[in-house]
Amino acid sequence: MSTRPRTRPSSGSIIAGLIGIAALVALGVLLVLNGPQVVRSFFPPDPVSEQGRHINDLYTIVFVIAAAIFFLVEGLIVWSVIRYRRRPGDDELPPQTHGHNLAEIVWTVVPTIIVMFLFFVSWQTLNSVEANTPQPDLRVRATAGQFQWTFDYLAEDGRTVVFTQSIASGEGGGLYLPAGETTHLYLTSPDVIHAFYVPQFLFKRDVVPGIENQFDLTLDAATAGQTFRGQCAELCGTGHRIMIFDVHALAPADFQTWYEGKVAEASATPPPPPSGGPQGPVINVTAEAVKFVEASIQAPADAPFTIHFDNKDAGTPHDVDILDAAGAKAFDGKDFPGPGVRDYPVEGLPAGTYQFICSIHPTLMTGTLTVQ
Repeated sequence: MSTRPRTRPSSGSIIAGLIGIAALVALGVLLVLNGPQVVRSFFPPDPVSEQGRHINDLYTIVFVIAAAIFFLVEGLIVWSVIRYRRRPGDDELPPQTHGHNLAEIVWTVVPTIIVMFLFFVSWQTLNSVEANTPQPDLRVRATAGQFQWTFDYLAEDGRTVVFTQSIASGEGGGLYLPAGETTHLYLTSPDVIHAFYVPQFLFKRDVVPGIENQFDLTLDAATAGQTFRGQCAELCGTGHRIMIFDVHALAPADFQTWYEGKVAEASATPPPPPSGGPQGPVINVTAEAVKFVEASIQAPADAPFTIHFDNKDAGTPHDVDILDAAGAKAFDGKDFPGPGVRDYPVEGLPAGTYQFICSIHPTLMTGTLTVQ
């Protein structure tokens, strides 16, 4: 009776085994210490809107089905490897199975049922997310231009602009919405393709030139007082990274107060321009490609002067503000979208070095004003 010689495992096999054991130990420690966070990382952010909850429910269904299939398949593979591993003396192939009616029926019918079920729940979710109410509580048009968001608050006809939010983020800027009420949003672009994306909304909607995409958004009442960060999610040019915006959720009463204040501000009669044309010397400032062409300008001390501001960025609002050495605002210019020109009359400033900025893009558009 002959016996097969026993062979020792190679060094490579030993190292691979040790690495595998170490990886399993590390994974186990990670799951024990950070189990909830690890599990949560497989899911999207918590939804903050009615539409987002429908999307989140669909994701959960798909994830559970995918996880069940994964563990079933991987479990069968591991079981097969262990159950049918080669043992000493196994010199012949095991019995082969050719054709198995029950197995073929199962692996045909079960995936078909899964696909049909996923189609049905996806269709239901799509209908829920795409549904638009005929009488929304608020209508807003979001315009995405290189490289700025503006928000027009519209009358009930969906076309008449009541007032415009030209600043997309920062203090006083952004999209203000009433929590617990339905807002109908219109998306437009004057130049290239952009995208409206807020992670907590769980969906992205393209902003396509020549096409007005529309959708309803109903923020949960519990989100009142919260702010969410949005962004353009389509590469739209060199300034893509600055196309961010804030979404502020307010309680309905607080939103109504804010809305009425904005309407009053938009309806206020602007002060008349100074008579006799520009006051003092005229200083040219130009905005192009979301930056000031002039890095430094000069003005006389203790005497009025006029900033002739030329905004060449189509569809993008800019302004010119002057900050003193302490960062306080010494002059506040009214923003307006380009292309356009506006004269800013400035009262006399004491001698010194100032900074002029665009309050909408303060990190990109800045320069030095020397008053002497």
